[in-house]
Amino acid sequence: MALNVKTSDREASTSARSLADPRRASRVVLAIFLAPALLVYCGLTAYPAFRTIFDSFFTIEGVEASFVGLANYRELVADETFWIAVRNTLIWSFVAPVLDVATGLLLALALYAGVPFARFLRVAWFTPVLLSYVVVAILWMWIFNYDWGVLNVMLRAVGLDSLAASWLGDPNLALASVIVTHAWKWAGFNMVVCLAAIHSLPREVLEASELDNCGWGEKLRYIIVPMLRPTLLSLYILAFIGKMKIFDLVWIMTQGGPLWATETVSTYVYKRAFNWNTFDLGYPSAIATVWFLVVCASVVILNRLLGTKERLEY
Repeated sequence: MALNVKTSDREASTSARSLADPRRASRVVLAIFLAPALLVYCGLTAYPAFRTIFDSFFTIEGVEASFVGLANYRELVADETFWIAVRNTLIWSFVAPVLDVATGLLLALALYAGVPFARFLRVAWFTPVLLSYVVVAILWMWIFNYDWGVLNVMLRAVGLDSLAASWLGDPNLALASVIVTHAWKWAGFNMVVCLAAIHSLPREVLEASELDNCGWGEKLRYIIVPMLRPTLLSLYILAFIGKMKIFDLVWIMTQGGPLWATETVSTYVYKRAFNWNTFDLGYPSAIATVWFLVVCASVVILNRLLGTKERLEY
């Protein structure tokens, strides 16, 4: 009798450990828990991606599809507007993240140094992250307005009338203006991540640099930035991926204009698919497929080039 009780207790203990440890769970249990997430992923991510690649080999007009092979890709090579969009998107993706991460790091350093009203500034600088792209775009369209925008009004008030410009109407200024708007929105996010990383740095190293009379410039260059390199790299890659597919902010503020100056690959795909009434989803699918491969390759290359094999231990 006692042996049976011990055996049942042992079996109950083994069953409890199996439920607590997912590595011991049966395949049926794992399938039950994974099925909802897999269904959502396959239905909303995997299937649309593969269907886009499949459609890129067809000319699709309504419900009729005609196989054209690589014709869409050959047309893409000679598409001047596409290459303008690629150039603008690459400027967005490689240059703008530097501005985003650098701004976030400077704001984090300001808070770490204990600037006046630090608590208020922490909230104020992070607030734009909580705003939608629609609100941010409309707000900065008012700021950039040529006649009564805050920026031009301030320039005229201090006697710099010659610097007042049509920020979103000048092809030479429009792209930079939209990039600044995007950096303003996401600087708070980078600030919070950098501030958390700075607070996690070993106090002994920072205190030793202060004892050696190391100024803020040297401390930033030789201690803080090298130790924050993995965090800064991660922020740069996240910003890079987001900007390679930027759409909403550009569409609301400029719709790719003026004269294609702010056209991105995403806005061009949307125009070719739904805005120009070309009634062909095959060609924009080819653009999306090519850009999907470019984004994947770029992320891999960036990780290889910017990654480090040296591991900092502290």
